[in-house]
Amino acid sequence: MARLIYSAITSLDGYVEDDHGKFDWGRPSEEVFRFVSDLERPIGTYLYGRRMYETMLYWDKEADREKGAPAYFRDFTRIWQAAEKVVYSRTLKSPRTTRTRIERDFRPGAVRRLKSTMHKDMTVAGAQLAGQAIRAGLVDEIQQFVVPLIVGGGKPWLPKTLRLELDLLGSTRFEDGTVFLRYRPKTRGTESRMSSDRRPDPQTASKARTASSKRRLSHPSASRTDRRSSQENATRRKAA
Repeated sequence: MARLIYSAITSLDGYVEDDHGKFDWGRPSEEVFRFVSDLERPIGTYLYGRRMYETMLYWDKEADREKGAPAYFRDFTRIWQAAEKVVYSRTLKSPRTTRTRIERDFRPGAVRRLKSTMHKDMTVAGAQLAGQAIRAGLVDEIQQFVVPLIVGGGKPWLPKTLRLELDLLGSTRFEDGTVFLRYRPKTRGTESRMSSDRRPDPQTASKARTASSKRRLSHPSASRTDRRSSQENATRRKAA
């Protein structure tokens, strides 16, 4: 069974983009870039939202065409092109890269089944999509590259309302001051027991509440309590 990994480059204050939508401040050094490539090398499938997919299109053709591109650029290009890609979008009509398919909606159950059939690990990219995956209990590892920079605001790398306990798996420090952190969730997110494709049917829930009420009323101690409550209410009405 494959693991699903969320990895992101963030500022020290936890943003993947600043207030102007820029993220060039997070451009990795050669040392960090080679480290990222080694992490991505065994990945079999990328999960993207539309915006992240369009950002990553650079690695489909442009990186190869760039004159004087360093060897580690070309290495990452080959890694990225070889992986399968799933893009969640309601506006893209067709994929612009090979080994790519479009899904209209993010369905936790479908991703869970995909994980169970894959032999290579998967990654989810983009803060919004990753947030959905974490809340659904799908993410097995969270990786953060912390850049030594405070941007003061922008797009956070994690949902603001998410609360999740983590185990630290490891850390690496780079010469440029970037720090890499690996975490494993102790639990599977705040919605792992109630993901969108497993919510109980309202009619079933109503029947369960009715059955519970009947059991409570049929219990001897409950009957005595209810009779006592009825007598007290009747006394109050007479006094009034």
